[in-house]
Amino acid sequence: MATREAITLDGRAQRRLYVLNHVLAGELTAAEAAAFLGLSVRSVRRLLARYRSPGGVASLIHGNTGRVPANRLDPARRARLVELATTTYVGVNRAHLADLLAEREGLAIPERTLRRVLAEAGLPAVRRRRPRGHRSRRERMTQAGMLLQVDGSRHDWLEGRGPWLTLVGAIDDATGRVPAATFRDQEDAAGYLEILRTIALDVGLPLGVYRDRHGAFEPTLARRRGTLDEERGLSQVGRVLTELGIASLAAGSPQAKGRIERLWGTWQDRLVAELRLAGIRDRAAANAFLVEYLPRFNARFAVPALDPTPAWRPWPDGLDPDRVFALKYRRKVGRDHTIALGGRSLQLPALPRRASYAGRMVEVNSSFCLRAASRSASSVWRRNTAWM
Repeated sequence: MATREAITLDGRAQRRLYVLNHVLAGELTAAEAAAFLGLSVRSVRRLLARYRSPGGVASLIHGNTGRVPANRLDPARRARLVELATTTYVGVNRAHLADLLAEREGLAIPERTLRRVLAEAGLPAVRRRRPRGHRSRRERMTQAGMLLQVDGSRHDWLEGRGPWLTLVGAIDDATGRVPAATFRDQEDAAGYLEILRTIALDVGLPLGVYRDRHGAFEPTLARRRGTLDEERGLSQVGRVLTELGIASLAAGSPQAKGRIERLWGTWQDRLVAELRLAGIRDRAAANAFLVEYLPRFNARFAVPALDPTPAWRPWPDGLDPDRVFALKYRRKVGRDHTIALGGRSLQLPALPRRASYAGRMVEVNSSFCLRAASRSASSVWRRNTAWM
């Protein structure tokens, strides 16, 4: 007695069999069957010919069904990927993991393949994306240097290995390139002046800066006293932007400066993982790591500007950056020729006999640049004190 071979049809083959039976029964035309199956009339006639052949129903099954793909990863490599994803690179998202495997392990695996392999191994996605709400996104600026978005992100960047830090950075609106960033203990004026100085001297002056309403940019009424510019409604950073002719634009909401907000989301995933892999435990080491991380990040994510001509302006000739990027304060000289600043008394240098500046107002420039920081405090104050 002849044995019958069991044939298993998937959903698509079952649907085709159902429609083709109706065509053979005269209940549907080839054109109507083509509309039901999403095929051309020619393809339906070809299926009918195969169905009528000696192969019968089995001819409706795709020829590659049950075959192992020629480009399928071998079991040893699949096991290696799962091992790395659950040990060395645990907690790293799939796209970042594909980059790290290529850079550090020499395993060039497409991201989609990596996602499929790990999903088949039962490993859930590390970071689930929320469905995006409807929002009209503003188009990028056309030239690099037209607009910088600046902000600070307070986060547990070291994942408990060290203190919480604030990452202060800037991103070019036209290209998505990050020209400068620095870790600070808090979001403060010194951090913003540090990245602005780096950008101004290494890249150029932007036409405008897009920022929030942090006190580093807009002093409150309670603070508009005692400093040279806050009395006029300018913060330390605001004064620097005014001196350099850089427009200061305030965002009405975090969503308005979405470019840098999305940067923080990316870095709180990618940068945190790389800091962990590098064993970073303090702010100094984290800032040293940023030096080599920024070029890699920009090479991976920056895009060309719509207009290749940059809008960066060169640093003005004859302008001393040490005097521009400084914290300037207005103080009154005491009768003992001292100035009170930051809870300390600063002794002014000796003057000729019978000369006195007691009671007069002075401007004190406290430069935080590395060259000034390497000198003694007294020499810095003597050099940067101007009489008014």
